[in-house]
Amino acid sequence: MTEKIMFPTSLGETHGELALPAKPGPAIILVHEWWGINADMRRMAERFAAEGFVAMLVDLYGGRSATTGEEAMALSSEMKTANAMQIIAGAVVYLHGRGSAKVGVTGFCLGGGMALAAACTVPGIDAAVPFYGTPKEEFVKITKDLPPILGHYAKNDAHVSFERVQGIQKRATEAGAHFELHGYDGGHAFMREADPNAYHEPSATLAWTRTLAFLRKNLA
Repeated sequence: MTEKIMFPTSLGETHGELALPAKPGPAIILVHEWWGINADMRRMAERFAAEGFVAMLVDLYGGRSATTGEEAMALSSEMKTANAMQIIAGAVVYLHGRGSAKVGVTGFCLGGGMALAAACTVPGIDAAVPFYGTPKEEFVKITKDLPPILGHYAKNDAHVSFERVQGIQKRATEAGAHFELHGYDGGHAFMREADPNAYHEPSATLAWTRTLAFLRKNLA
């Protein structure tokens, strides 16, 4: 079960949810898909907690969520990336205050783009794992000081260009940063287990295994 919380940000008090492991461990911030925080995202947080991570869902929609594509489009269009970065920054401070020495960030779809943007712009991120999402170019600020990044993307994705992600990885590598990129046979949202039209078990299983190994290495 996740616990609903409020935490301070530069934008004011913000909604979030926590899933806690059996004993204290490193922390991972989860950024939701364009649907908002829902049962699928809560299950993902609980999976991370079961693996020993303090998992914190951040809410970019102010307590709202979507059940239709039209609602999701409206909410995601209203959301501002700059505000999302302030929310993630507040989550980093909150988790450090709870005792987590290292904090990673991951996200899916819209949240994957926000996770990558946070790796490029938010202080205190120790590792980032974006899933099939990219941010606006103004938030792709590549330097040698980026935290380690592990990217999971569909090789054929109608929503996210794999070629663009390859270009970002190339820029990061040339700058001296670590950006490990994997392409998968599943389509967009291949981790979304609740959606049989999107979920691709071989891709999801491999990405999950790689994610745990990467986070345990970089957040230990």
